[in-house]
Amino acid sequence: MLTVTLAHPGVLDALEGAADGVPAQVRLVGWDPADPLPDGVAPADVAAVVLARADRDRLRALETLPALRLVQLPSAGFEHALAHAPVRAALCNARGVHDAGTAELAVGLLLAAQRGIDDAVRDAQEGVWRPRERRSLADRRVMVLGHGSIGAAVARRLEPFEVVVVRVARTARVEDGAVVHGADELARLLPTVDAVVVVLPLTEATRGLLDAAALAALPDGALVVNVGRGAVVDTDALVAEVTAGRLRAALDVVDPEPLPADHPLWRAPGVILTPHVGGASDATVPRMAALVRAQVTALATGTALRNVVREPREDRS
Repeated sequence: MLTVTLAHPGVLDALEGAADGVPAQVRLVGWDPADPLPDGVAPADVAAVVLARADRDRLRALETLPALRLVQLPSAGFEHALAHAPVRAALCNARGVHDAGTAELAVGLLLAAQRGIDDAVRDAQEGVWRPRERRSLADRRVMVLGHGSIGAAVARRLEPFEVVVVRVARTARVEDGAVVHGADELARLLPTVDAVVVVLPLTEATRGLLDAAALAALPDGALVVNVGRGAVVDTDALVAEVTAGRLRAALDVVDPEPLPADHPLWRAPGVILTPHVGGASDATVPRMAALVRAQVTALATGTALRNVVREPREDRS
């Protein structure tokens, strides 16, 4: 019997209630690694752990599970888990689960900023009727910075808005008939776009990628949308640009996070903030449940896992 623990009760309920559930030799158990194991579950029983939160303490708690074969992250980002997840287990991310939700929010932030929806909401709260001409999204050049599964989903949703999508990734390539520029072209491309949608993971290469020099290269009035990781953008440099009124921003992720109540971004002009909710939609649970079903079926049948970001290896520590 393979014991699989799941921290998210909605994913557990979805799997237990599905007609096409998990293989018969798989036992599903609700468990958050911040808590003791449930009665009737021994550490040696657990073959896979599906997390709802993947902080350092929860990941390190998994070291007590000697038979662990899979650690399933709830996020597409995985850089935070590499130093803490047990190396003897495969580490998998949730690539694909959050594509739609995050892409929807990215487009929503773009539209809200371009069409002044945030200002209209504030006016409505004051009972003020204040029509103004706003920027269109149509006919703009929008850079999608990061062309993994979420970046590609953003690009697909942008095309019907009659924009020119400028795709940028670590390496240049042609993907599904579309040109993807390499990161070495970023400095040349930034002055040519009206908006940048950041969909990058946080790595040593991407930390502070949009620094003061990169932001200065953007044209006056350009919009920075970040749905990737906050630290990809230099916060101090962005604050300086938006405070001066030269750039605008629509941010689902920030650095630091959560944003302190006294941080200047809260009050900066031309800034829209959402509290890291790109993947927080009702599409997430059924998509996560489908991924977990595929993962536990792979464990039970000895076939390949999906979304492996680090293969298991012998722990030599």
